[in-house]
Amino acid sequence: MTHSDSKSPDLDWSQVRETVKLLTLSATQVDVIMQEGDSAVDTLTDSFTEIVESMQAMNQHLLALVDSNERELALTCCSKTQEKIQAAIVAFQFYDRMQQCLHHVTSNLRGLSNLVGSPEHLYNPDAWRELQGEIRSRFTMESEKVMFDAILQGKSVDEAIAAKTAFQENESDNIELF
Repeated sequence: MTHSDSKSPDLDWSQVRETVKLLTLSATQVDVIMQEGDSAVDTLTDSFTEIVESMQAMNQHLLALVDSNERELALTCCSKTQEKIQAAIVAFQFYDRMQQCLHHVTSNLRGLSNLVGSPEHLYNPDAWRELQGEIRSRFTMESEKVMFDAILQGKSVDEAIAAKTAFQENESDNIELF
């Protein structure tokens, strides 16, 4: 059975179905960009692996040379390059964290889409609490849970972000492992 849509609504038209379509589109867009990003990051990872191996080999060759100013300058360059590589590895870790967050977002959007698209669950508070519990359980960092809780308490986006930031600032070491 085909349903009417916003372009040609009839008595069967439903804002719920339109909402489900847009939620599904959002989840799909995030999935597609994550897949494209994975390919690019795989290429970068392979390149960095080769660069690290080359730097290690170059460093070994330089250490085998007789002491000279040029040798020391080259070893210093190798050392600086290794520092830059370490900085890039930290950036890769950020990408990994971002990818985890985006995966959670798509899962959440799909769960919300399924709930909204199901007449027996749409008006069922237990189904909403279950979805909210599932969403909260996916968070690996306490600061994310603080932000989630703030939103469920009816706070604005800015207030929720401020609550997350305040929580992070109050942490003793200011580092959260994920």
